[in-house]
Amino acid sequence: MYIISAEGAVKMMYIYKNQNWPNFTWNNEKVLEVLLPTKLAQGLLLGKMNALGFELKEEAVLNILTQDIIKSSEIEGEILDKEQVRSSVARRLGFDVGGGIHVDRNIEGVVETMLDATQHYNLVLTKDILIGWHASLFPTSYSGMHKIEVGQFRDDKNGPMQVVSGAISKEKVHYQAPEASSLELEILEFIDWVNGSAHIDTVIKAGIAHLWFVTLHPFDDGNGRIARALTDMLLARAENTPQRFYSMSAQIRKERNEYYNILEKTQKGSLDITAWLVWFIECLLRAIENTQGTLSCIFNKALFWQKYGSINLNDRQKKVINMLFDNFEGKLTSSKWAKICKCSQDSANRDILELVDKNILIKVGAGRSTNYVLIGNNESCGD
Repeated sequence: MYIISAEGAVKMMYIYKNQNWPNFTWNNEKVLEVLLPTKLAQGLLLGKMNALGFELKEEAVLNILTQDIIKSSEIEGEILDKEQVRSSVARRLGFDVGGGIHVDRNIEGVVETMLDATQHYNLVLTKDILIGWHASLFPTSYSGMHKIEVGQFRDDKNGPMQVVSGAISKEKVHYQAPEASSLELEILEFIDWVNGSAHIDTVIKAGIAHLWFVTLHPFDDGNGRIARALTDMLLARAENTPQRFYSMSAQIRKERNEYYNILEKTQKGSLDITAWLVWFIECLLRAIENTQGTLSCIFNKALFWQKYGSINLNDRQKKVINMLFDNFEGKLTSSKWAKICKCSQDSANRDILELVDKNILIKVGAGRSTNYVLIGNNESCGD
């Protein structure tokens, strides 16, 4: 939407400049059309997972939360070490995955933010919580090579907050956030709405909160990740459980271009956000549907140990088999086995040959290309 100034210049009419901001409207009939099948899918997934044993649910939650944290950062172009994220999540939730590894401070902060949002989903949202999440995301007060303000909202001392793309001198401005001077009141109104508005379906509320927060863009950096944490918090409220069995962030990562396009279009439009809500809810449905791949490998792992649990295996063999189900990267070779298990090449060869003889592993290739795979398993959890 554009407006003509008194001087005749064309100016962008961002959504927050509408006279009735932030009184969003939407076509309830169109939204309900996509909301009902989504809520049905939510219920079916939760019912299916609640029928599982404790260990399987624990495994599912660990994999989904690890994936969610990694993919949320990937959307912003930041690649996190999967093993460190998984270790941090497991330790904070009290899950025994064995062999704790060193976790970088920035990863600990990202994990802390996400777990605070999901595990304490019923807490009243406050300004201090939002600022605390931001401080956790940037423990060194640096975003990449740039020093940013942490523990406070942006001050725009270097100019207005803009979302841009393109090379220097050829930048395209996709969005310009509200002035910093308005943020205190804007955030307080947002927080009051999140803690109230009981008449709005919580899934719809999650979609509105996501849009509203990234539109305010209150921090120098990290706004997208905090918006997605808020989304997960409200979706946990909608399901009344901290256990996550699907990743909205992973789905947004897959649809990143569509996500940015609908976001930009909505932020340059009227207060009718029907198109945004329909996209958001349909994205949630796809996230629920696409979680089956992650969950199926967990079921396969459980079936494997039901079948082979009585077979005598040493600790090294158990460790590698679990890795093949969980998060193994590349191909399994005898040299990689020796490195993972910190054992000799002879021990690695004996371990592998025993598993081949027991029809657990199968040899693939020959010579230098020789590697081994689990019989009947073609999936890796958490991808």
